[in-house]
Amino acid sequence: MDWKLELVIVPVSDVDRAKSFYVDQVGFNADYDQRVNDELRFVQLTPPGSGCSIALGQGLTDAAPGSIKGLQLVVGDIDEAHAHLTAGKVDVSPIENLAWGNFVYFDDPDGNHWAVQHIPNRP
Repeated sequence: MDWKLELVIVPVSDVDRAKSFYVDQVGFNADYDQRVNDELRFVQLTPPGSGCSIALGQGLTDAAPGSIKGLQLVVGDIDEAHAHLTAGKVDVSPIENLAWGNFVYFDDPDGNHWAVQHIPNRP
């Protein structure tokens, strides 16, 4: 049996601002945006090439906005990823070269923290 992680809820304070950040600045695909009722809105965004999406919205979680600190994307070229984020006006860290990969880091407008990793010579 396969167990696939396909959706992670990211708590935000302003859904429209967060959606704009992830789509317009970071480059995620906007898959779905539905207001179900006055208390429930569901927005699904997917990083290009990913099998896992994030969900933003109203009424999805009681977690505090900005409380997610362990999100990680993996890319094939860290220099290209850094340039892409910089071009999108994302406040991204310099590239950090570690023994287990190369990383850059950024936060969304609420402070949810992301790492972007490139694993050299990954099989």
